[in-house]
Amino acid sequence: MRGITAARIAALSLPLVVMTPVLAQEAAPGRTVKSLLDFARGDNPEFAAMRSEADASAERVTPAGALADPKFRVELRDITRLGSQSPTLLPGQVGSTRYLLMQDVPWSGKRDLRREIAALEAEGAKGRAAGTWVEVAAKIKAAQVRRQTLYDAERLVQEILDLTARLEQIAQARYAGGLAAQQDVIRAQIEQTGMRGELVALQGEKRQVDARLNALLARPASAPLAEPDGPFPPPPDPFDQMALAERLRAANPSLFAEESRIKAAEKGRDLAYRNRYPDFTFGLSPIQSGGSVKEWELMVELNIPLQQDSRRAQERESGAMLAAARSRREALANQLLADLAENLAAIEAARRSESLIANSLLPQAESMFRAALAGYETGKADFSSVLDAQRHIRQARQSRLQARSEAQMRLTEIERLVGEAP
Repeated sequence: MRGITAARIAALSLPLVVMTPVLAQEAAPGRTVKSLLDFARGDNPEFAAMRSEADASAERVTPAGALADPKFRVELRDITRLGSQSPTLLPGQVGSTRYLLMQDVPWSGKRDLRREIAALEAEGAKGRAAGTWVEVAAKIKAAQVRRQTLYDAERLVQEILDLTARLEQIAQARYAGGLAAQQDVIRAQIEQTGMRGELVALQGEKRQVDARLNALLARPASAPLAEPDGPFPPPPDPFDQMALAERLRAANPSLFAEESRIKAAEKGRDLAYRNRYPDFTFGLSPIQSGGSVKEWELMVELNIPLQQDSRRAQERESGAMLAAARSRREALANQLLADLAENLAAIEAARRSESLIANSLLPQAESMFRAALAGYETGKADFSSVLDAQRHIRQARQSRLQARSEAQMRLTEIERLVGEAP
């Protein structure tokens, strides 16, 4: 009875054991780009570091515009009462005690400028954090495109391998009937061995890409990833380059960060000019004699901005920093627009190439293969022509896959440049 129960338990648990890898595969990210991006948004350490830096920059705004802490001073005067007593530190037993409360106050507008500079630097930090996310997302999308390419290439090689196996069967049948030479069979087998080697190489590259993608997701390198959900769509239709260029100028995070840097440099220049004017220190001082306060004093102190050479140098420095920020933004915008035009041209070339392969080259290769196979079966063509035709089909399909992969890679780059999906 115990043996029967154990057998039933094993039979019931077997489906669960078989289903466990399937469920793990479904739970793992990687089926869609969205699943990968959602996972990385909370776990990517590089993006997390930039967000923390942006939060730190935002916390600098309030201190930048705040007044300095007030200062308090105590002066014990005549601690021996003209030599009539031993020195003492008790305020009520000295000649007099002066209490001084002081507050530094900068020239009007300086605090506002410092606060605005800090706020603009915080905006720039947010832009850099957004740019980091765009870069990470682009790497993830590119890795997913590569994964899909490898999966499609593996299926393609497997299809051609199955086709070559059928050709081997035909060659064996003809060889058994004395209608073909034995080397036809051997050549088909050699062709299959080469394809199996390609499958091994593709599987190795898949593991490498998965390891790089897991690093972006802050997961162990060998953590499982789900199989991509499907083949690439056809290359997109031509884009409106002018509209994309406008979106790039408006939404690119790097340009946003550079724009914040320019505004901060403008405020820094204004602050340098404000340093021509003095800062003040105000003080209030009660004076204690014995046990009561009998005198009050007011104090005003200011620095005298006599070092004009130093201040003019600071003003020239701020102007040069502003010019550098503007030039840097212009250079970045030009480079980004050039990258956009390059990627759009590459997408158009990939689209036209894919169309040419699908509508002309691939049908021609398939027709040539059918004709070569029919000729071989009737003894009018040799086996070499069949293998050559099969290679043409394979090359055409691989070229078509490469064109679609190239279009997707370029589309990923455009998304990175405009900061969003085009």
